[in-house]
Amino acid sequence: MTKPKRVYKRPYNEKHIIGFLFGISLTLTLFLGSLLLILSLLKVPDIRTIAEYQPSQASEILDRHGNVIERIYTENRTVVPLSAMPDYLPQAFVAAEDSRFYVHPGLDFWSVFRAAINNIRSGRRGQGGSTITQQVARSLLLTPEKTYLRKFKEAILAWRIDTLLSKDEILHIYLNQIYLGNGAYGVEAAAQAYFGKRARYLSLGEAAILAGLPQAPSRYSPNLHLSAARARQRYVLNRMVADEYVSEEAARTAYDRPVRIAGNTVNKRAVNGYFVQLVKKQAEKILGRSLNRAGVRIRTTMDPVQQKQASAALMNGIQASFPGNKKIQGAILSLDACNGRVRALVGGRDFNKSAFDRSTQARRSAGSLFKPLLYAAAFEKGYTPDSTLFDAPLSISGRDGKRWKPKNFTGKHYGETSLREALVFSRNIIAIKLLQKIGVKNVQTVAERFGIRPPITADLSLALGATGVSLLEITAAYSPFVCEGKYYSPTLISAIDSNDGEKIFRAKSLEKNIMKESVAKTMKKLLGEVIQRGTGKRAAGLTGDAGGKTGTTNENRDAWFVGFSGQRVGGVWLGYDDNKSMGRGKSGGVVAAPIWRDFMSGAEKP
Repeated sequence: MTKPKRVYKRPYNEKHIIGFLFGISLTLTLFLGSLLLILSLLKVPDIRTIAEYQPSQASEILDRHGNVIERIYTENRTVVPLSAMPDYLPQAFVAAEDSRFYVHPGLDFWSVFRAAINNIRSGRRGQGGSTITQQVARSLLLTPEKTYLRKFKEAILAWRIDTLLSKDEILHIYLNQIYLGNGAYGVEAAAQAYFGKRARYLSLGEAAILAGLPQAPSRYSPNLHLSAARARQRYVLNRMVADEYVSEEAARTAYDRPVRIAGNTVNKRAVNGYFVQLVKKQAEKILGRSLNRAGVRIRTTMDPVQQKQASAALMNGIQASFPGNKKIQGAILSLDACNGRVRALVGGRDFNKSAFDRSTQARRSAGSLFKPLLYAAAFEKGYTPDSTLFDAPLSISGRDGKRWKPKNFTGKHYGETSLREALVFSRNIIAIKLLQKIGVKNVQTVAERFGIRPPITADLSLALGATGVSLLEITAAYSPFVCEGKYYSPTLISAIDSNDGEKIFRAKSLEKNIMKESVAKTMKKLLGEVIQRGTGKRAAGLTGDAGGKTGTTNENRDAWFVGFSGQRVGGVWLGYDDNKSMGRGKSGGVVAAPIWRDFMSGAEKP
């Protein structure tokens, strides 16, 4: 007799399964609810803002070649992607700060345990074992206080950040957020602050120095403590070798390479300050907001070589003509005549001591510098260089009833004089009589076409330059003589872009035909004669086409020289801010022309 098969009864029915699942769900709900309650009680911040990382960024002012002249900021930072960094830069930070960054979940429990043991032994909370992710959490979401509660929050946030973002995204935030001393946040600002270059151009040795800074930015600052920075650099390079990011040979070569720290910012500001100040004003007007938080890149027309040469020529010239005099001021600039791009602009001896810009903010009497505009107006009316007027004593009744008796600079009179000789030797009487012939209003109109801003003097003293001009506008006014009668408005800003490449502004060339080409050629030739045999002989000696005009006001209060060399136009002014006399013999031809020649001869070299 066969045994009947045993029938096994199912241990659980559907009710049991549903109950089991309900229990699990309830447990998970209670756990998650408790966790959320704990997070709420701990006031752990929301991490979603990290995914939309948009910190305050610096604005950069660049020279014509794209090099940074100055950074303007509330917080000195420029965000750059990992792709804009050499591979060894992020590797250096990982090796130095968090070698297990790519394998841990935001927390490195072994580092935490090791730090805890060391803290217990020392009786202090000196070591925290923080990962890069924890440092991101602390920097963006927490305070820097050293408490166990803050560390607990930091750990929770680090784990959550690691689940939300990729490792590269976390590293991108870290390298742009971290404070690296010298007022710099992030590797781009630090590269500029310490080495005067963009992060993409850092050498391995320089990258290692930056990677050594997070532990103690001031203690390891290469500006302040180079030996300590070098010791820290050696540590970082050794860590990179241990983690197989670089070879021993590459690390040794990087360490042996001399460290070149960026120049003194104060000294740079003394040279570039006036140019930068004017660019800031113009850029803020274009953008309609402050540059401190704009995060834009402003490409200027500045040529850094010419800018440095202009500053040196001005200081050397003042010292040569006024040895030991600390109060004489000056200004010097140059621009490309046939596009208006300002290549150099210096508005005083030292921007750090006086920010008043004497090249644009000061309006001083032009003196004989105005005469070429008068003669150009006359030639437009049909006069020629061979036309003559009689140079003799002149007495004119003024509006106040007083007699005005103008004189030539030499005090002599020369009888029948051609306009050529009158301009070349700056004869005042002929200039006044010429103005009487063609009319003050006509010359006012011509001067405005040449970029001279109103009000323009409305009487015969205009012939002698008794009207206020800035150095920038009177220098630009000489451009049509070089450019076949075309005038170009002076330009300092060529483009403005956002830091991520969006085009915001592009300068447009403002070209105006303001005089006949034949008249422009005549004036250019006459101005050449001024420096060959006239009042501007001390400006002679340049190669190629060159010409210009001297200017001196009553009692030598202002000394000017404006001229061209090739297609470059430059201007120089000297004087006291309080408008007092510079002394006997300090005319434009004596003190300003040599400075102009020195600058233009240096700037024409490659």
